[in-house]
Amino acid sequence: MRSSRLAAFFTSLSFFVIAALVAGVVVGAMAQGADAPWLTGGLGVVESLGQVWLNALRMTVIPLVFSLLVTGIVSIANAAATGRIAARSLMVFGVLLVGATIYAILAGLGLLALWPIDPEAGRALLAGTPADSVAVVGEAARTDGLRAFLSSLAPANVVKAAADDGVLAVVVFAVAFGFAATRIKTELRRPLAGFFEAVAETMVVIVHWVLLAAPFGVFALALGVGLRAGLGVAGTLAHYVAIVCLSQIGLILITYVVAVVWGRISLARFARAVAPAQVVAVSTQSSLASLPVMIERARDWLGVPQTSAGLILPLAVAVFRITSPVANLAVCLYVAQLNGIDLSLGVLIAGGLTAIAVSIASVGLPGQVSFFAAIGPICLAMGLPLGVLPLLLAVEVIPDIFRTVGNVTADLAATRIVQGRAAKLIDFEHSKTS
Repeated sequence: MRSSRLAAFFTSLSFFVIAALVAGVVVGAMAQGADAPWLTGGLGVVESLGQVWLNALRMTVIPLVFSLLVTGIVSIANAAATGRIAARSLMVFGVLLVGATIYAILAGLGLLALWPIDPEAGRALLAGTPADSVAVVGEAARTDGLRAFLSSLAPANVVKAAADDGVLAVVVFAVAFGFAATRIKTELRRPLAGFFEAVAETMVVIVHWVLLAAPFGVFALALGVGLRAGLGVAGTLAHYVAIVCLSQIGLILITYVVAVVWGRISLARFARAVAPAQVVAVSTQSSLASLPVMIERARDWLGVPQTSAGLILPLAVAVFRITSPVANLAVCLYVAQLNGIDLSLGVLIAGGLTAIAVSIASVGLPGQVSFFAAIGPICLAMGLPLGVLPLLLAVEVIPDIFRTVGNVTADLAATRIVQGRAAKLIDFEHSKTS
């Protein structure tokens, strides 16, 4: 089993992207000391191709986010209409998402203040990113944020806002459109939802096509980094992984506290309940694959009836990703400090709201697709450049493990909270021996 998983990893896109990152930096570093004029021209061509690849990803962001938000809101509204437990579950999910987003901003800023990016190493990492992506930083990040933030919520022309990468305005319009769609007749709503579902699926296919060239795109960007900065970028990437992982570890620890306080359960019992599901999450990096174990542990250790666990947990897997705003905002805050951008309160609020929206919209997307579909809109809403994201994607394998563990832990905590006083804890070990 272990060998088959290793074989699957070494043949996966993630492995080839990591290999492309390493190869690009190493080849660039080796060529750094060579006195060869042709390298400059060759580097320009390679970087141009890397920019084309990055633009191909960016062109899908607006239609993908809009269509995913509309279909996500319609599906959530349909789920809420199925019964009281479903509606209560969605309410708990929403509260936890908002709390996680507030934590994400505070934790991200705090970690980067205590352990900031080395300026020289940061410049080295940015050395190979497309020049215009570093220069074109939204003015919203530098302005007095709150006033600009409020005025950007309702643009006079949403099409122009989309063309100008005004993601927050598009998100607000998509949310309003989605809720409005839930109020029209069923016979009209179904084809409308089907249309946007088809648009979303089509955009995902395009992103898949673009990501097939991800090893080349990452190699092209990493080559520029290695040629201009050498091997020093490895430390910055390791620092990035540590910051994102620490943010998520903090969230997981807080989730235990939330389960104990609002779920009315002892810390030891909850920890023992979630441990097997966390093991499956680490080994599979899939909340869906962890679902059978989660249902069993919720029933046998959290006192949740089979019928309730069978409703709440699949709903959580379908619409609830608590680590999404935490990890995604950690990435965006890292990008901001990497580029030397001070973010105003309004920009942080814009990023937080966008993070909540895309965490709902991007549920169910494959890892590499969701990385760009979720983080890209948040960066654009905060006025941050996207050029460094492909390099960060290459080391996403480790943070992704903590994403899944955090999601599984929060799913079980939310299930216990939703069940509330109705949950009946049993002494499972005693029942086995009696």
